[in-house]
Amino acid sequence: MKQLILAGLMAACAVSPALAALKPGDAAPDFTAKGSLGGKDFNFNLKSATAKGPVVVYFYPSAYTGGCDAEAHAFAENADAFAKAGAQIIGVSADSLERLHVFSADPEFCAGKFPIASDADTKIAASYNLKVTPPRAGAKDVKGNEIGHGFIERVTFIVGKDGKVLQTLSQADDKLSPIDLVDHSLTFVQGLKK
Repeated sequence: MKQLILAGLMAACAVSPALAALKPGDAAPDFTAKGSLGGKDFNFNLKSATAKGPVVVYFYPSAYTGGCDAEAHAFAENADAFAKAGAQIIGVSADSLERLHVFSADPEFCAGKFPIASDADTKIAASYNLKVTPPRAGAKDVKGNEIGHGFIERVTFIVGKDGKVLQTLSQADDKLSPIDLVDHSLTFVQGLKK
């Protein structure tokens, strides 16, 4: 009995290492998600998308918040350059599909230039080893609407045709602003064409 109690205490005291976002060379977990493109329903599957070329999978905390708005706007402004480099873009957040429909069509942000997907249960984020901050009581977006979901950390993955992560860019680890993440992603995918 003492051994069982001791084993239980040791297990309870063990410190598990913090998860780190997937790195280049790791297999990118395939996922299918419902989302929005220009305010309309959009179904996304990573494996189908990578069959056509590299995919920029960018996770962001929430629609209609400062950094996320700037990042979405920068992706929209550069959508043609990404397409010319043969890359697709998919944004992923814990926002509801209803919120994404509005954000996706908003001419100030996504402007219907690329799809965004809902990871409301944050299972996709977990499969990429991303941290999720629990919902904060009373948190509001720039429009004054309450945000009732957790925030996924801001990390961008570039996934190749073979389904492996080619590049990981993190706001926290790489000290990149939301716009820097877009610029670095574009430079990377353009380099793949050479």
